Amino acid sequence: METRRIGIILNGVTGRMGTNQHLIRSILAIIQQGGLKVNDDLTLLPDPILTGRNEDKLRALAARTGVQKYSTDLETVLKDPSYEIFFDASGTLQRARFVEMAVAAGKAIYCEKPTAVETHEALRLAKLCEDAGVKNGVVQDKLWLPGIRKFKVLRDQGFFGKILSVRGEFGYWVFTGLDEDQPAQRPSWNYRKEDGGGIIVDMLCHWRYVVDNLFGEVKSVSCLGATHLPQRVDERGNKYDCTSDDACYATFETETGVVCQFNSSWTVRVRRDDLFTMQVDGTHGSAIVGLRKCWAQSLGTTPRPIWNPDIDQPIDFNGGWQEVPDATTYDNAFKIQWELFLKHVAIDAPFRWTLREGAKGVQLAEAGLASWEQRKWIDLEKL
Repeated sequence: METRRIGIILNGVTGRMGTNQHLIRSILAIIQQGGLKVNDDLTLLPDPILTGRNEDKLRALAARTGVQKYSTDLETVLKDPSYEIFFDASGTLQRARFVEMAVAAGKAIYCEKPTAVETHEALRLAKLCEDAGVKNGVVQDKLWLPGIRKFKVLRDQGFFGKILSVRGEFGYWVFTGLDEDQPAQRPSWNYRKEDGGGIIVDMLCHWRYVVDNLFGEVKSVSCLGATHLPQRVDERGNKYDCTSDDACYATFETETGVVCQFNSSWTVRVRRDDLFTMQVDGTHGSAIVGLRKCWAQSLGTTPRPIWNPDIDQPIDFNGGWQEVPDATTYDNAFKIQWELFLKHVAIDAPFRWTLREGAKGVQLAEAGLASWEQRKWIDLEKL
């Protein structure tokens, strides 16, 4: 059995998502389990180095996680041939420069979404990787969530018959910092358009790969955005004006005829099963899909309600759904995709979630913004 070291540059992972999902729950988790067993002859053992601009943050993160190496000198680290993979979780507007540097150094590229805020830029980065012949991928983590995996089992077994429509609800109340004892909880750049913020740019990239992979490719979009809360408090305690959208109400039409409505909001209070739920209705059955759980109702167990507002509802609508049981042990969704990418780099295993696929998400976000501005449906061209 060969244990092969695989060097990984983790750039910009001092933020919450980069630290928790990519470093701790993915790369370090793979190391702690003894590496990634590819087959009976090969195990891959990640060897990470942290890079970024702030040495104090890097030092603190390294001490917290036990990572031995960190550097603010990305150019020098990229010259080291022992690092095969460059991963970027920095701000969206900074991503292009880092990807260009890594491609020039011949590294395999893996990065967070969105890869850019404009389609032509996302496609340029994808083509840059393709022309250089470097392997590349973009994070599309929701495809490996337990709830969605359970839904896919039902779909693949024909449970739904013909899928008709999808209703997605995502979000929660993000505190502004303006009220006593309720500090702001997300980075301030999320609410500034000039810094790449906005929930349309953030979430429509997710909904593109979710809809494309589960229900058929998105062919058109109608979208309304809103900046419901005009002012928030930044990391230094200063008030600032919000210049990007904090809520998005979007409808997608797929090539298969499925109508998908997705509401995304940082200004909504949650009274549902999870921060994200998705109802899928078909001719033979329906499902409620959460992050980890999934509930189903077949045509044969569907109740027959009668409209009568003069009496309390006699039907327990929640009680008529059956929870889909765990079929296996579900690993962290980010970790699963990381393992697929590591195998792709090491042994050329299939990996189809490339930067070109990521560009489709940017395309939908850009079309959503255009739909909001022009107040009309926008058709998507094939990329």
